[in-house]
Amino acid sequence: MSEPSLLHDDSLLTETADRLHSAAIHLLRRLRQQDSASGLTAPRLSALSVIVFAGPLTLRALAAAEQVRPPTMSRIVDALEDAGLATREASVDDHREVRISATPIGTRVLEDGRARRTTKLAGLLAALPSDELATLHRAAQILDRISRGDTLRAARPQDAPGEVDAENRGEDEAGAEDDAGPLIPAGRLVHRDQHR
Repeated sequence: MSEPSLLHDDSLLTETADRLHSAAIHLLRRLRQQDSASGLTAPRLSALSVIVFAGPLTLRALAAAEQVRPPTMSRIVDALEDAGLATREASVDDHREVRISATPIGTRVLEDGRARRTTKLAGLLAALPSDELATLHRAAQILDRISRGDTLRAARPQDAPGEVDAENRGEDEAGAEDDAGPLIPAGRLVHRDQHR
């Protein structure tokens, strides 16, 4: 039986979008249970994620990325500074501008949290049959493209799981831009519900 064509079927497009949205929320909620080990509140962990993967950046840019007002973000950054996870420093080019950076400890907290989430998810994936795992591998590549706004590149039959085509080779090093604009390594796009 052939797969349904989503190209011209609005109801299938809508159903697929709805199921992806719901699955993403439920999966993130399940993985977020690992975040309690960091000892940080969700807003602090989320802000630290943006600082680690997109910083250094201004308070205004951080507030915009987290979709909160600058005074709210200022209090969050104060707490991160008090915990030794972030620092504020004057810009070299403009001493009136302050940039927020992660400390080595802050980076380690984020990397440890990402490792806990990844380990948990890998454990869930390990129970899947190999054909479903291969499908999810390909879907992850597609979702990564969509999250970067790249929906125009047509999938090619020669793109097999584990292969990297020439235009995508080295994306982890080259980076991709998220909605807020800062350069973030591919695979590390920062979204409000993701702490890595």
